[in-house]
Amino acid sequence: MSRVGKNPVTIPQGVTVDVAGGVATVKGKLGTLKLPITKEVDVSVEDGKVWVKPVADTTPSRVLWGTTRANLRNMVEGVSKGYSKNLEINGVGYRAAVQGKNLQLQMGYSHDVSYPIPEGITIKCEKPTAITISGFDKQKVGQVAAEIRAVRPPEPYKGKGIKYDTETILRKEGKKK
Repeated sequence: MSRVGKNPVTIPQGVTVDVAGGVATVKGKLGTLKLPITKEVDVSVEDGKVWVKPVADTTPSRVLWGTTRANLRNMVEGVSKGYSKNLEINGVGYRAAVQGKNLQLQMGYSHDVSYPIPEGITIKCEKPTAITISGFDKQKVGQVAAEIRAVRPPEPYKGKGIKYDTETILRKEGKKK
């Protein structure tokens, strides 16, 4: 039994979930998301809740049971509340700024790095050393945050680079004389 899959997803007010033609469509105030449903699970909407059940007692059905339910929950929460990730920039001369539809990063390279902001994602720089990425698709928000972090990942000696605000950099000890 899947502990995640057996719980229903509660649909908040202002969100609609439609399951038709093997695709679940979730619409809310922030946007619309679609999830293809495999034939291994059965998805139904009853009394303001989304139920996911395995079709058979096989390993693929049990694996996809909890995964499908978790994806649907993320979609419902995304179109109603949205998701955000915060990044911090550490290092002398390192900074970020939003210019039009691009994020300009000055990360100590011989050139500025220009990151195009994808559709459905909002990037804000309250300070030159803080980046906030927000959107209604959890996967896309996480992917954009990971791509921006990959421009200059934090190095373990002084912690210079781009890191998540919740991330802790373990410092390595240098060679002692």
